[in-house]
Parts: sequence; C-alpha cells; structure tokens
Amino acid sequence: MDITKRIEIDDVVIRFSGDSGDGMQLTGTLFADTAALLGDGVSTFPDYPAEIRAPQGTVSGVSGFQVHIGSGVVRTPGDYCDVLIAMNPAALRANAKWAKKGATIIVDADEFNDKTVQRAGFTTLNPFEELGLQDNNIIIAPITSLTKESLKDSGLDNKTIVRSKNMFALGICYFIYDHPFEFTFKYFKNKFKKKPELIEPNRKVLVDGYNYAANTHAHANTYKVVSKKKEKGTYRSISGNQATAWGLIAAAEKANLPLFCGSYPITPATNILEELAIHKNLNVKTLQVEDEIAGICTAIGAAFAGNFAVTTTSGPGLSLKSEALGLAVMTELPLVVVDVQRGGPSTGLPTKTEQSDLGQALYGRNGECPVVVIAASTPSDCFHYAFYAGKIAMEHMTPVILLTDGFIANGSEPWKIPAMKDYPAIVPPLVAEGDTDYKPYRRDAIRLARRWALPETKGLEHRIGGLEKDFVTGEASHDPVNHQKMVDMRAAKVAKVQEFIPEQEITGDAEGDLLVVGWGGTFGHLYSAVDYLRQQGSKISLAHFNYINPLPKNTGEIFKNFKKIVVCELNLGQFANYLRSEFYDIRFEQYNKVQGLPFTVVELKEKFEQLLKEI
Repeated sequence: MDITKRIEIDDVVIRFSGDSGDGMQLTGTLFADTAALLGDGVSTFPDYPAEIRAPQGTVSGVSGFQVHIGSGVVRTPGDYCDVLIAMNPAALRANAKWAKKGATIIVDADEFNDKTVQRAGFTTLNPFEELGLQDNNIIIAPITSLTKESLKDSGLDNKTIVRSKNMFALGICYFIYDHPFEFTFKYFKNKFKKKPELIEPNRKVLVDGYNYAANTHAHANTYKVVSKKKEKGTYRSISGNQATAWGLIAAAEKANLPLFCGSYPITPATNILEELAIHKNLNVKTLQVEDEIAGICTAIGAAFAGNFAVTTTSGPGLSLKSEALGLAVMTELPLVVVDVQRGGPSTGLPTKTEQSDLGQALYGRNGECPVVVIAASTPSDCFHYAFYAGKIAMEHMTPVILLTDGFIANGSEPWKIPAMKDYPAIVPPLVAEGDTDYKPYRRDAIRLARRWALPETKGLEHRIGGLEKDFVTGEASHDPVNHQKMVDMRAAKVAKVQEFIPEQEITGDAEGDLLVVGWGGTFGHLYSAVDYLRQQGSKISLAHFNYINPLPKNTGEIFKNFKKIVVCELNLGQFANYLRSEFYDIRFEQYNKVQGLPFTVVELKEKFEQLLKEI
C-alpha cells in the first residue's frame, strides 16, 4: 500500500551537487528540462569550479546545479534550496549553507566514510552534526552500490557503471516531485545514437532510483508543481549563450547578409561560438582563431567584406580586443562584440559571474572612442538584445558591445519562440553599384551613419584604415580642425542611437519613495525583491536598464520622481558612477556585491527595507 501523500505546491528549489565528475550539471539540466516540458516555470544556476580537474573529494572540485521550478513565472534560481543532493562529503560541506532550515538532504552513503569526510575538511567524523544539519530530513541512500547492483548484468565496465549513479539520484528526485520518465528517455535515445548500448542502462538506473524512493518511503510525501496556464505559443528551454547565438543569426537573416563570427574560446563565452558553428545551413561562418586579437581582426575584415560580423569574449578577452575595437570605430564598420562577463581582474574567477566590465565597455579604449553598449537581463532575452545589437550595428555603422554575464549565459529558462515576422527588418546602408556620387564618409542626416560600400563593387573604391579620415572623402587627414569634426561626429552618431531605442520602463509607480536601479543579469532578483515589498505596501519601483550608452532619453525624468535612488550591481559601483557623470545633480546610493555570485532576494529585501526606513 502506498502511504505517501501527494501535495500540490507552488514552487521548489533543488540543488544538485557532487564531484566535478559526478554529472551534476547534466542531472540538474534533465530535471529542469522535464519541468519546462511539463509547463512549469524554470530558472537554473549552474555553479561549477574553475579547475579542470580538482583533486577528487575536495571542496575546490565541487560542482553544483540549482533548479527553481514553479507554477508561474520563475525569475530567479532561488536563494536557498528545499532539497540538497550531495554526492560526497565535500559537496555537503560546500553547499550546506544553501539549504533551507528543515530542507531534505539526500546523500550517497557509499561516499561517506572516515577518509572522505576528513578529505573534505571536516574536523569531526559526523559531518551532519558539525554543520548543524541533524534536524533536517536526511536521506542516506547507498546510491553507488545500488547503481552497481542495478547494472551488474549490463555488460558495462565498472567505471561506466559508477558514472551512472547520477541517474539513480535523479530517479529519487523524479519520485519525490512526481516527474515522468518520457522526456528523459527521449534524451537518452538522442544522446546515445552512436552508443545504443548505453540507452537501456541509463533508463534502468533512472527507474530503479525512482522505485527505490517509492519502496523505501524515502520521503514522507511526494509533491507536484501545478502549472498555471501560459500564453499560447511554442516554448523551449534555452540558455543565455544559446539565445545570444540565435539572436545574432536572426539579425543576419533580417539583414539578408551572411553572419561571420571570429572568436577565441574563453569561459564562459565559448558556447556561443560552438552554437553558431553548427548552423552553417543558415549562412553562418565561424572561425576559431589563435587569440582574442585575431578574433576581432578577422571580424573587422569580414565586416569590410559585407558580412554581419561578430566576435565573442569574456573578461580579459575584451581587454585584448580594445585596440582593434578602436579600429572598428575609426573605420565605422558594423561589428557586435559579445562580452560574457566573469569574475576578474586578470584570470580572476573564470566560472563565476560578475558585472565588472561595464567601465571597460564604456571607456576602455585609447582616444575618444565611443561605442554603443547594451546589456541583456535574462537567459531568454539574450535573443532579443543580440538581435537589436545587430540591428543597431548594421543600420548605424558602428561597433556595439553586448554585455551578458556568466549567470544568465549558463542559466536557462522557458522561452516562447517568437515569430520572425514580429521582428523588424534590418536595412544596412549598402551602396549600390553605379552610384556615381558616393563619398566614403558622407552621412545620412537621420542616423549620421556613413554608407557601406563592399569590396569589388565597381566605382566604389575607397581607402580605409586606422588613420584619421577626412570628413567627407575618407582620405587620411592630419588636419586639426577636421579631427575635431570627426571626433564630434563619432560621438554624435552614437548619441543619435537614443532616437531609435525605446524609452526606459519602470516596474511599479512612476513616482515614490525608493527607486531601485539595475542593469543586465540582476533583473530577476531585483524584480522579485521589489515586487515583494510593493505587495507589502512600500512605495518602491524598479528601473532596470538594457540600453546603457546611450541611455534612454527619459532616464532623467524618471530619476526626478523619487525621493531616494539605489543602484544595485555586481561590482563596486561602475553603473552608479556612470550615472553620476550623466546626472550630476542627482544623488545615487549604491548596493554592491563582488563574490562571484548573484544577489539573493533576501539580502536585497533587507537593504531596501533599510533604505525605506531612512526616508
């Protein structure tokens, strides 16, 4: 007789953790994908080490993946988890702080012995008591040995069998949260097309994990997230890097130009290059080059040749691209530079998130060298802002830096696939053959953009390069008055983009006590904290920026309607300082975090409540 009771819940947060070879990223992804396919709201947070292979069983080698599923829209991966899966003592030690009071903790009993406990850095042989977890619901399951028993007749070698234990743990979670097998079975079938002998073993271990939880009554109850009706459409789960790649492809299609991406692999931006590389059928060309400088230089060459040109990078890679970015500004060629921000400086924290490249994006070049700067806010809207980065670059003949970050690049969420008919046309200012009145640096009055003449077009031969250009002819010029004109014109051209971007929107009332200001990947956490306090009656609103240079033209008017403004960002105040330089008569408070982690909603609420009390 089944004595478990199924309880309907609004949301749940699960954190999968283990050694970097335990497959926790895949386990979390499969759980999240199943939830998304069931219609749940989903937000994920992969949290993995920078070391390629840290010593096994040590805290430095722990890999985690947090999944937040809910009945409605889920905007964050959750501050703390309801369920923690810890495949070894190191995973428990590294992640216990993220477990809610009373959370369920599932551990692999086979990995907990005196040696592994000591190796994880515990000072006693009772890790649960040492961490103060004895009052939690602790499920100690012999996951490894049961996996071996499950597959003893599979014909697989011992190493492969042990690697399957993550599927046993996933099966336990599928039982507790009433998830079906069908979507994961389909994944196995597609994943192991070339190794069909692995399909059935993975299916069996998953089912055996489920049955173990059911037969042992490992959890007193089972739970079901009951999804609310979503807007009609076709949905899929998508990561920020994948959405960025698709947005760039969409922009190229709308411009009727080939897409070229020249990039050097760098964490966490590499997946964009990899995603673009598999879409040759969509007129996409990719080139993996020897370094960051080659990446941007090949892209500039491709832009000159008439391609929608892109280069991708992270953190220190943007520094290496700065000189060539100045060349793109001087030649006034369209280019999108995607910077997936990570912890710095130098190599810093390559697998952790940060927002500390904003100053570099705005100012990090020699000379007066303005570029358009845009930032995406969520994994799915990376598609939208990648598309518009391309549109602005090509129509305004200017480089555009698109900022994402490790949090939204690696995280995922459900995405309603848009119809391309709902996206505007992109019309690059290409010069037609036979235009006898062509001057390389003559500009249109609306955008101040010069026109784009492609090589080998008869009659449109012209010079191009890094030397200052004559105001009209494009010939090299050292005339001081002309240089002043060109510097002013390049700045004015970027400022003109303000006329082609939407006005800044705010969440909440147009005036009030406290305005929270954010940008980029902090959106979900800021929105959640502000929405909670608004429901409590606080006069608080959120202005979250995606267009940074230039700022939306109504920005100043928004700021004037609030008694206090706080700028929240994952750096030491780069956007706040930028706003101070633009609006010197307005006072901006700051709330900053530089820990390689996103904000938590809890800490934001506490800060906002404090500021509201001071008014």
